Amino acid sequence: MSFVEIETASQPECWRRAAELAGTQSAALPTAGERVAVVGCGTSFYMAQAYAALREGSGQGETDAFAASEFPFGRTYDRVVALTRSGTTTEVLDLLGRVRGTTRTVAITADPETPVMAAADDVVVLDFADEKSVVQTRFATTLLTLLRAHLGLHTESVVRDAEAALAEPLPEGLVDCAQFTFLGRGWTVGLANEAALKMKEASLSWTESYPAMEYRHGPISIATDSTATWMFGTAPEGLADQVLATGARWVESGLDPLAELVRVQRLAIARAAARGLDPDSPRHLTRSVVLTED
Repeated sequence: MSFVEIETASQPECWRRAAELAGTQSAALPTAGERVAVVGCGTSFYMAQAYAALREGSGQGETDAFAASEFPFGRTYDRVVALTRSGTTTEVLDLLGRVRGTTRTVAITADPETPVMAAADDVVVLDFADEKSVVQTRFATTLLTLLRAHLGLHTESVVRDAEAALAEPLPEGLVDCAQFTFLGRGWTVGLANEAALKMKEASLSWTESYPAMEYRHGPISIATDSTATWMFGTAPEGLADQVLATGARWVESGLDPLAELVRVQRLAIARAAARGLDPDSPRHLTRSVVLTED
């Protein structure tokens, strides 16, 4: 088995541990009413999008998500939350250095032996969710579980849905599709973006992602009998029928959207295997992007 297969399968237990840990991290994580920016790169940026929508949508305070390289330093925030599995990503460390002393910062990381430990005011370490694979699976979903639990939005049913996502067969024929589009609404837009990235990284698949209501505004034109459109959460009324009318596959389930992401991770691994690819070591990618000056 590849590392990513083992790590994907371990997510239910990681989520349980993260939910328990959330109760001990109140001092480090944002409090209700704070104006918060959440930053990350790659997968962590998409988890930042999901968390920002969840936090603001639950009435706990204005929350923005940014790619670390695009942070608006002219804005004022009460706290910056930095998401970084490796703790070494250049853009994240640079950002933390620039706001130090003016904005309280917290980093959520997997590795306690990295520079981010000294770069942030507070650090939450999820070392039990660290990964050997370059492709992120369990760290991303575990950190989002921690944050959902801190917001009071996590239940044991989410973990049971993840167990179901690991146990149930993937929809027949998906591995052979030529193109995949992932759709979300609200906080699940970030999950849709991450699903598309996972399929690109692990299996070199042609993928796209959109807010669900935007799919009718042009992207649906690529839907054919060789494509799949995958919905995270409840679809807008009539959208499934419109997609099916194109001949494309429509994928939707009643699982919690975070558990639905586990199903996409499994598809990415299966598609990589079918194409003879190594999902642990995607081409052109490393565990962390560390930039050096010329």
